[in-house]
Amino acid sequence: MTTQTPVVVFAGRPEQREAYERDLRAAAGEAGLGMTLVMDPAEADPAAADYLILAPSGPVTDFTPYTRLKAILNLWAGVEQALALPLPPGVPLVRMVEEGLTLGMLDYVTGHVMRHHLDLDRYVGNTTALPWEANAPPLAAERKVTLLGLGALGGICASRLAGLGFQVHGWSRTARYVEGVTCHHGADGLIAALDGASILVLLLPQTPQTVGIVGASALSRLAPGAAVINAGRGPLIDDDALLAALDRGDLGHATLDVFDVEPLPVEHPFWTHPNVTVTPHIASITRSGTASRALVSQIARGEAGQPFLHVVERDRGY
Repeated sequence: MTTQTPVVVFAGRPEQREAYERDLRAAAGEAGLGMTLVMDPAEADPAAADYLILAPSGPVTDFTPYTRLKAILNLWAGVEQALALPLPPGVPLVRMVEEGLTLGMLDYVTGHVMRHHLDLDRYVGNTTALPWEANAPPLAAERKVTLLGLGALGGICASRLAGLGFQVHGWSRTARYVEGVTCHHGADGLIAALDGASILVLLLPQTPQTVGIVGASALSRLAPGAAVINAGRGPLIDDDALLAALDRGDLGHATLDVFDVEPLPVEHPFWTHPNVTVTPHIASITRSGTASRALVSQIARGEAGQPFLHVVERDRGY
C-alpha cells in the first residue's frame, strides 16, 4: 500500500467500525486532513501503517508487522491494558483525552457528589412515611470533598466542585495547581487530603503505586459516614476493607463505577450491599464523535512534525 497520505488502521472492536469510520472521515474532512483509513486490520498492510488506533480489547495484539508506526493512539483514557501488550519500543503511545470523556466524567462526578451531599438516597424512591424532621444537609462550603487524582479529568472535576462552593482538596503524586482547590502531593499530602473528608472521589490511574491506595488506613481517616465515589480504576480500592468499613457503619456509602473484574460477577457482594451503588463503567465513555476529532487532531500534529499530546510515560504507567 503506497500513498502520500498517512495510513491509519483502526484496531478497535468490530462493532465500533461503522460509527468510527463515519466520524473519523467527517473529522478529517473538517480538519482538511487527507488520510487512508483502513477499518479492518485484516485488510491492512501492517508495514504501510503510519498510525494505529488501538482498543486493547481489539483484534491487534501482535505489533511486530507494524514497522513504520509514528504513533499508537489509544481509544481509552486508561492505558494499563495497552501497556500490558507487547508494544513496539520507541513508538509513542498516546492517551485518549477528548471533550466527551471529560464532560461525561464531569457530569458523573458532579451528579454523585451532589447526590451524597444532599443525602438524596434517603428520599428518592422512598414509598413509606419518613419522620418529618428538618435535617438539612450542611452547606457546600461546610463540606470537605477530596479528589485523588488531579490529571486531565480530576483537575476539571475539582475545579467544577470548587465552583459549586465545596471545600475541595486534591491529591496527586507530584505537585499540581488547580485554582480554588487545596492541592496536596506526596505521602504526607495524602494524609492531609483524606483527613476529615466527607466525600472522597477517586480519579487516579492504575499503577503499581496506586493499587490499593484506599485501604483500611485511608478509609479510617475519612469523616464518619463519608461517601466514596470510585470512577477511576477498580484496583485503587481494597474491596474487603471497603466492605468492612461499610458494615461497621464507619463509611456511609460507596458509589462504584469500576471494579477489579468487569463485568462485576453476579455473586459479588457489591450487588446486594444496601450501601453500595454499582454503575457499569459508564462514568466516562469514549464517544466516537468527539473521540474522532481528538484522534484526527493527533494525526494532524504528527503529519505536521509537531509533538503528540498526552504521550504515555511507560515507566510511570500513565
